[in-house]
Amino acid sequence: MKHSTRRALALVAAAAAAAALLAGCSSTPASSTKATTKAGLTPVKIQLQWAVQAQFAGYVEAVKQGYYKDEGLDVTLVPAGGDIVPQTQLANGAVDYAIAWAPKALASREQGAAITDVAQIFQRSGTLQISFKDNDISSVKDLGGKTVGSWGGGNEFELYAAMSKAGLDPAKDVTIVQQGFDMNAFLSGDIKAAQAMTYNELAQVLESTNPKTGKLYTLDDLNILNWSDLGFGMYQDGLWADTDKLKNDKAYQKQTTKVIEATLKGWVYARDHIDQTAADVVAAGSQLGLSHQTWQTNEVDKLIWPSPDGIGKIDTKLWNQTVDIALHTKNGSGATVITTKPDKDAYTNTYVDEALAELKKQGVDVTGENFKPETVTLQPGGK
Repeated sequence: MKHSTRRALALVAAAAAAAALLAGCSSTPASSTKATTKAGLTPVKIQLQWAVQAQFAGYVEAVKQGYYKDEGLDVTLVPAGGDIVPQTQLANGAVDYAIAWAPKALASREQGAAITDVAQIFQRSGTLQISFKDNDISSVKDLGGKTVGSWGGGNEFELYAAMSKAGLDPAKDVTIVQQGFDMNAFLSGDIKAAQAMTYNELAQVLESTNPKTGKLYTLDDLNILNWSDLGFGMYQDGLWADTDKLKNDKAYQKQTTKVIEATLKGWVYARDHIDQTAADVVAAGSQLGLSHQTWQTNEVDKLIWPSPDGIGKIDTKLWNQTVDIALHTKNGSGATVITTKPDKDAYTNTYVDEALAELKKQGVDVTGENFKPETVTLQPGGK
């Protein structure tokens, strides 16, 4: 099926799917693992990191395909946005689990949040610094003398680590400007090198018309600095759980394995059914169009697959790289993400190992060794 003709798929039962996905998304405390619904299922709340989009495709499909219910769970995905901090929601007991970037979660842990990374879904960073080719920025060193966009708020440390390694002083050698969560300043030329996620802001540029040609921009119009490829990637979307409950609540321990198992199965479905997943995300309430969500599904899959040790398994080398940057890289204010090395409770592979073992018994492909991304055609405005 051509990606440019999928929009009709997203219209099927959109309202019903959105209601089913977001039902019960309130700020009320998370349910006890001992509670059950009328159907005998255990209610569970998972806090998303942002609004519903394909960044969370595996969770969406785990709900839609009934994988959580198969594990005896009635899962509600709680959207975020604005001033909602996922790891804080978890630490405060408003939800049972939260999706969070490791650096931000580690900062919260240092401030007292008892949370643990139990499944590191994204194995690679999706953060880029992009520029138009006529700005001649093909290396980190080339950022010198340029106007460089940064979202800040804990999203800037890969950029600062790369600049420091290249011998650039962010306070003197570049002009750092606050970048909004859109690409308007970049497209207008006010920012020469902008932050972009592979699955979102990069697509926003490629969905825009190049005034010189009257056609959409293409990757050939851009130079891209990929922090993961350059060795500055930090762990991003992971599934975080309540540390104290992991230590003391046997029901929560078992529930955690079940949540991970169903979630991983959802990500496998998303990998193997890109078109349907994009349509399901749109139907679940995404405000972004179908071609954008198809692109996003495909790009997020690239951040996960292949996973040689199994999806969700935390790699010690990449974890240590994240911690090292978080400890030693200073941002424009001279602050680091954390000031001390995280303790042993910051992450565990215990529950993801149990989930992976069960999925392997079922014959589920948890490594995606033969994964090949698709070529997605974006439409104007991501429609």
